[in-house]
Amino acid sequence: MSYIMVDVEADGPVPGDYSMISFGAVVVEASLTKTFYATLCPVAAQYMPEALAVSGFAREETLASASPEQVMADFEAWIKTNSEGRPMFISDNNGFDWMFICWYFHHFLGRNPFGHSSTNLGSLYKGLVKDTSQNFKHLRKTKHTHNALDDALGNAEAFLQIKELLGLKTR
Repeated sequence: MSYIMVDVEADGPVPGDYSMISFGAVVVEASLTKTFYATLCPVAAQYMPEALAVSGFAREETLASASPEQVMADFEAWIKTNSEGRPMFISDNNGFDWMFICWYFHHFLGRNPFGHSSTNLGSLYKGLVKDTSQNFKHLRKTKHTHNALDDALGNAEAFLQIKELLGLKTR
């Protein structure tokens, strides 16, 4: 089983009405060298300028990005090539990230290689330290920049620290 840390940047709060504009993914293993990053052409006409501004993209840039169909097919191929066994989706905010990735996979490919489940890194950490007020973000090494790949890498670094420091078994 391979854990794949994913981070999504979008131009609004929900898929379909708004668009995923970029995402990054990394296989969580010591080297953190198996990475994927893509920008996508919007699927919706509406967008929230303030949401788009968070990731530093201009609307014109997003319109020149690759088609979601191609990006999701490329991501699925990357997952198959770079993971062992069943791929496990994990993210810092899986309520948001999972919603977009799952919707895009099903909408454009008719399937999701991650299946129907996702894992939330923050909730995992809170459970391991037995304190719902705790936060894992101090364990990141890569700065959180809202570049989706940087953020996925930082979260993967934190996950590796959680495994080491707290003895988390991931088989």
